[in-house]
Amino acid sequence: MPRYALFFAPPKDDPLTEAAAIWLGRDAFGGGDIDRPSLMDGQSREAFDAMTASPRRYGFHGTLKAPFELAPGTSIDQLVQALDTYAAGLKSFTLPMFEVGRLGPFFALRTERPSDDLKALASSLVRDFDPFRAPLDAHDIARRKPERLSDSQRDNLMTWGYPYIFDDFRFHMTLSDPISEELADRFEQAANRHFETVLRVPQSVSALSLFVEAERGAPFKVLHQFPLGSGSA
Repeated sequence: MPRYALFFAPPKDDPLTEAAAIWLGRDAFGGGDIDRPSLMDGQSREAFDAMTASPRRYGFHGTLKAPFELAPGTSIDQLVQALDTYAAGLKSFTLPMFEVGRLGPFFALRTERPSDDLKALASSLVRDFDPFRAPLDAHDIARRKPERLSDSQRDNLMTWGYPYIFDDFRFHMTLSDPISEELADRFEQAANRHFETVLRVPQSVSALSLFVEAERGAPFKVLHQFPLGSGSA
């Protein structure tokens, strides 16, 4: 059963997309692996691949509405049509500058300050496209370890299928699996060095990206990008 997700992703030919594809070793637009050496001094390619395995499978993205199976009675054609209409009624906006940051043991690109526009967009997508989302099964609920979540996060999980939404939304674009404290500083230096040039350029949210996971465990790919309507917030 495929899963679909509503993500933020820069355009295919954006320098940030290209830099991230090299970093992760996979292009989510074309879907293919990228033959690149380790980008971290003192680590083999195999070791670096292991450090970036999960974000490589998901593709470079920021989550707006987390992966979901389609609800009974809905279809991918209906979802695509709804997204096309929805995106046409939105206005593009510019994000605060990105920087390399830590999320516990993970590394990600994060905006230097929160974006109210982005939070509002993500919250709207969670609500407005929930009719397309099939309820989580017991396995998916357990996988989120609800016993470790806050009350609001647990409520979000059970009601909307994902903990980190609304007031718990923390936008990020993941660059790594958990990195040990021993390697964290060197990993951060490598990420800053690799992304240094592209992080000087502001990013705009000008499209909604629909990603697809053909079956559980398969790599996510960009299925379609829906340009936002003309105008700028």
